[in-house]
Amino acid sequence: MIDDATVRHVARLARLRLSDAEEQVMREELSGILAHIDAIQAMDLDGVEPTTHVVELENVLRADVPRPSLPRDEALREARNTVDGEFAVPRMD
Repeated sequence: MIDDATVRHVARLARLRLSDAEEQVMREELSGILAHIDAIQAMDLDGVEPTTHVVELENVLRADVPRPSLPRDEALREARNTVDGEFAVPRMD
């Protein structure tokens, strides 16, 4: 279990000002998180391959296939400013 001094230290590092009631809630929540971490560390994970996600993901985006783009004059038609057939934007200093 995390003590009050640790909760105050973590809050100070996070630049949080907690009331006494909030410190109590944070102590309980942080203690719960550490208990879960302890439970995971106690598991025998030999032979378990590391994963980045717990379920199989499928790419839902369209295939990235090259295709013709807009003609230059159509792409620049609504541009506020152009220079030599290209978008012109204000200089950032």
